[in-house]
Amino acid sequence: MTDRGFSVVICVYTEDRWEDILAAVGSVRDQSHPAREILLVVDHNERLRARLTARFTDGADRTEEVRVLANAGPRGLSSGRNTGIAAARHEFVAFLDDDAVAERDWLRYFAEAYDDPRVMAVGGRTEPAWASGRRPDWFPEEFDWVVGCTYRGLPPGRARVRNVLGGNASFRRTAFDAAGGFATGIGRDGDRRPLGCEETELCIRLSQALPDAVLLIDDRSVIHHKVPSARERFGYFRTRTYAEGLSKALVSRSVGASAGLEAERRYATRVLPAGVVRGLRDALLGRPGGAGRAGAIVTGVTTAAVGYVRGALRARGGGATFSSGPIQGLRDAPEVAA
Repeated sequence: MTDRGFSVVICVYTEDRWEDILAAVGSVRDQSHPAREILLVVDHNERLRARLTARFTDGADRTEEVRVLANAGPRGLSSGRNTGIAAARHEFVAFLDDDAVAERDWLRYFAEAYDDPRVMAVGGRTEPAWASGRRPDWFPEEFDWVVGCTYRGLPPGRARVRNVLGGNASFRRTAFDAAGGFATGIGRDGDRRPLGCEETELCIRLSQALPDAVLLIDDRSVIHHKVPSARERFGYFRTRTYAEGLSKALVSRSVGASAGLEAERRYATRVLPAGVVRGLRDALLGRPGGAGRAGAIVTGVTTAAVGYVRGALRARGGGATFSSGPIQGLRDAPEVAA
């Protein structure tokens, strides 16, 4: 049984983010449109699960709105999200990163969009909170997706999109009945290369399953996502863009290259060249970081392309496997609590 409320899923995996997790939960509790429940899904870390259970079900912070669950599938973000989906009791399921905080009206703007029954998913705007206090001069806004944030090239306001970004997103519960859950084997698993695109693959499958479905972003639904100092470095930038190419190859294998790369073609042929020109112009005008931003864009495109080619060859040779089936089997998974 569901109702017109939100279940908010926060996937967690390490005690190193303890304070961040508490901040994320606190921001959801402070919403102007209250969440009906918060699901903390712990990714194969018994010590963290026990600590969160003690905090939210046994301790002074005990509350019925917070439930602590163990990831019922293999290690990784996709399985964690699927566990949260399976346990969700309400009509809408929202996702928030464990190192992000939501602004007070985050859920309110999501809820407004769902007044249209065709809307099956709504995402928001994710702003970077740089560990150094400011954006590195060389880091182009066109590549803010590298650090899990909204990037230059997305449409402003409330607009239709091919896919939402997973760390700041919501779905109708019935979307998962139609399309299944997040694919495992594409996104992050905690130990391997920083892959992604699991939300892209899901959204494309959703649109294929429900051709009349509307997917939106609303840039008034804002969260602030921490960017640690390690991710402000150029080495991480190269690693992440290469991993994105690998991920896109898996998405194309799942849903077809036409659907899997439709938005990327516009991004690569319009948004990125404009960014290079802007960077070179800034360099000529003596503005800090202009040449670095232009160079980073070229590097990002190149490493992503190399990753895509290698990922496609690996998939063709049978070296990459993933699953994007239904999540019904997870719905019988037990809740792990006190």
